[in-house]
Amino acid sequence: MELTCLHNKFNLSPLLHLSLPFSKNPNPRIVYRKRNNLCLASASDTLVAGSKKELCSKKDDEFGDLRSWMQKKGLPHCRVVLKDRPSHDEKHRPIHYVAASEDLQAGDVAFSVPNSLVVTLERVLGNETVAELLTTNKLSELACLALYLMYEKKQGKKSFWYPYIGELDRQRGRSQLAVESPLLWSEDELAYLTGSPTKAEVLERAEGIKREYNELDTVWFMAGSLFQQYPYDIPTEAFPFEIFKQAFVAVQSCVVHLQKVPLARRFALVPLGPPLLAYRSNCKAMLSAVDGAVELVVDRPYKAGESIVVWCGPQPNSKLLINYGFVDDDNSYDRLVVEAALNTEDPQYQDKRMVVQRNGKLSVQVFHVYAGKEKEAVMDMLPYLRLSYVSDPSEMLSVLSSQGPVCPSYTQN
Repeated sequence: MELTCLHNKFNLSPLLHLSLPFSKNPNPRIVYRKRNNLCLASASDTLVAGSKKELCSKKDDEFGDLRSWMQKKGLPHCRVVLKDRPSHDEKHRPIHYVAASEDLQAGDVAFSVPNSLVVTLERVLGNETVAELLTTNKLSELACLALYLMYEKKQGKKSFWYPYIGELDRQRGRSQLAVESPLLWSEDELAYLTGSPTKAEVLERAEGIKREYNELDTVWFMAGSLFQQYPYDIPTEAFPFEIFKQAFVAVQSCVVHLQKVPLARRFALVPLGPPLLAYRSNCKAMLSAVDGAVELVVDRPYKAGESIVVWCGPQPNSKLLINYGFVDDDNSYDRLVVEAALNTEDPQYQDKRMVVQRNGKLSVQVFHVYAGKEKEAVMDMLPYLRLSYVSDPSEMLSVLSSQGPVCPSYTQN
């Protein structure tokens, strides 16, 4: 696996909570859990927005029950229930997760959420053309959805989505392992990733979020009719970057990528979907768009009370950590990335370059080592590495003429 240690600091303010960032405790403590052999680290942080007592005393039904709200708004009979999973930090309320309310068999429909309860750009902007224009220009679907929920958050109980936003607040942008994305870690905490290519990926993604923030006002001006209902300033004046970043990461952790739908509907926020559903790499169940709804058909039997899982797509653990805040020990898509390159100052560089190209490789080649397929990866890498170290011109000539034992896989052509 690319990473075997997860960092959990529990300092993300409630989704879209308009407050200053937290003060940091410089002395994080390490807490070990026995789940999936992961090492989780947390820090004792104090919220600027409220005291520990205020956070602990919040009633669970502050925003109302999500499922009850959905049923009132047209959710058909479903076969799931929301259950609690204790939080690692006493300041935070338990995490909700979707469990089977009755025994289920593979092929059963667990739930079907009508499109009226699904947040997509088509619904948000009310114009598919505008939605496609925005997302093919400089802004991603995630940025637009995050901005929409930020303004809806300001509406408070007047917002149609108030109970759903309350549920996202409860989850605090965390996965079912209660871990937040490293996009929200501090510089000191990112030091845990030193030596891993994942750290560079995190920093690059963070820069991308910053660029999107700088383009947020584009949405305001291009979709003016949408924002007439909000008596607030333009996005970059209404929301500081840190608030947008938290909202973006929270949306990223729960967005669903729907297949075979128009561009303006391909990314969706589905109540009862992630992060209430747990992701798993070896699962085949997916949320799917059907006639007028998004439904989940389970791929395995469940006993009543068991947590329901869905497929997270063919992603290595580095992507799972960045996108959703977890890694999967049983991830057949996990890989080590090994990059090798021919020395451009080698007198025989051009000849070697011709040989690797003849064998479907590049002068700078990336090799992927998958769990359980290490031998195949090594057999693929060795000829390339051996060729790069050839220095004797006669040996190189033997390789070019497809003779000699130096690089056997390159001399069979």
